Amino acid sequence: MTIPGWVNWLAQDADGAWWGFEQEPLQHDTGWYENEIGRYIKLEAGKSNPEWRETLRKAK
Repeated sequence: MTIPGWVNWLAQDADGAWWGFEQEPLQHDTGWYENEIGRYIKLEAGKSNPEWRETLRKAK
């Protein structure tokens, strides 16, 4: 997975998609969103993850 330099946070949605966020994202029903500030990018698709809420972490 290639991660742009501006990505500060990583998180996986319930469907398995990995996302990179510039600002700390907020949680919604099945994943994460950018809080209307900062950039975000889909990094790669993955397998569904029932523990997706535990995936948020700092990238650096």
